[in-house]
Amino acid sequence: MLHKIDYYIIKKFLGTFFYAIALIISISIVFDVSENIDDFISKDVPMKAIAFDYYLNFIPYFANLFSGLFTFIAVIYFTSKLAYDTEIIAILCSGVSFNRLMRPYMVGAAVIAVFSYLLGNYVIPPANMKKVEFRNKYIGSRNPGSERDIHRQIEPGVFIYMTNYNANNDVGYKFTIEKFEDKKLVSKLTSEYVKWDREKKIWAVHEYSIRTIDGYKETVSRGTQIDTTLNMTPEDYQIVENIVETMTLPVLNASIGNLKLRGVNTIDYEMEKHRRRAGPFSAFILTIIGVSLASRKIKGGIGFHLGLGLLLSFSYILFMQVTTVFATSGTLAPWMAMWIPNLLYGALAFYLYRRAAR
Repeated sequence: MLHKIDYYIIKKFLGTFFYAIALIISISIVFDVSENIDDFISKDVPMKAIAFDYYLNFIPYFANLFSGLFTFIAVIYFTSKLAYDTEIIAILCSGVSFNRLMRPYMVGAAVIAVFSYLLGNYVIPPANMKKVEFRNKYIGSRNPGSERDIHRQIEPGVFIYMTNYNANNDVGYKFTIEKFEDKKLVSKLTSEYVKWDREKKIWAVHEYSIRTIDGYKETVSRGTQIDTTLNMTPEDYQIVENIVETMTLPVLNASIGNLKLRGVNTIDYEMEKHRRRAGPFSAFILTIIGVSLASRKIKGGIGFHLGLGLLLSFSYILFMQVTTVFATSGTLAPWMAMWIPNLLYGALAFYLYRRAAR
């Protein structure tokens, strides 16, 4: 059960955290406005759209981006202040153990972890999508890029190939589709190009030939155009930057499964998935490290605690970037790259916690 002193610590913890987050978001908005003000004015973007379609969706991203850093800073700051006001000494002298003292901190960390998890998986992706729509509507952006030398499995036993896909007119060139049964080729269609009909939601295959294989018997048919439905859409072949950041967790999981079926590299998608899981968990690790470091009076005061806290926070972020590079190059599995920093800093948290408890 939580008591009065627990609510006092939780209030201090969360109050400092949300105040710091609000402060950094305000600063970020000021810098973003100064960077984009020329575009807003030259494009005559309505103030309502700027406020509600852009900056209202700008806030959740930065709140989640800095949550780990400011969890650590909040713990370091207010715990160090409690220590130098001898409040922690008073709490421990009243018979409360260091383990019991950690309980309200863990409750506060749990609140921040849930806050970060919900933001990262369900709030920020739709907000990012609205930001993209805002930029496409008012600011303008480049047309999405298109892939080349596409070779994919669109469903079990069905493979397609295109030399390239033009996203501007929804046309794929030198199209081939092969169907296999029991690992044997039973049908192969080749055509000069295929075009997506956005009204009918079908693919029009032009200048085609179909080779059908039945044992040792083969038949070939040709034509100028045939309409067909395939398990693919033009969006599958458009390269959109940071599209993974616009996907909620269920959509992300479905996309990973779909891309694996088609033989597409899913490293970026899996890294994003595990980053969203590992990020909230870091709130507990950073909280334990912060309390263990700041709960005692040392020479240098609060400034030393804050400096040490910033050093550890940025080293954690740097280490996360290093493991991300290893995952991108294929040296580490995506889940391992995202969880190694938590495991190492979790070991550090355990060591500091045991040392502080003594």
